[in-house]
Amino acid sequence: MSELSSLLGQWEELKTLVESLESDIQKNAVKGNKSAGVRVRKGLRLVKKQATELVKATLTNDKTE
Repeated sequence: MSELSSLLGQWEELKTLVESLESDIQKNAVKGNKSAGVRVRKGLRLVKKQATELVKATLTNDKTE
């Protein structure tokens, strides 16, 4: 059961990270704010890293079942 809560926790972190990028994406796309674009790209790298970790965790979970 702790593996399931860990997976759900990782998923919630990933969703929160994606949601946190919303304002910077708007600033970059609409207003042309270059600093916001830098923050978005950095955030997207973190999204990719966390998504990779989540995939690995789900594969590990599937193997143990």
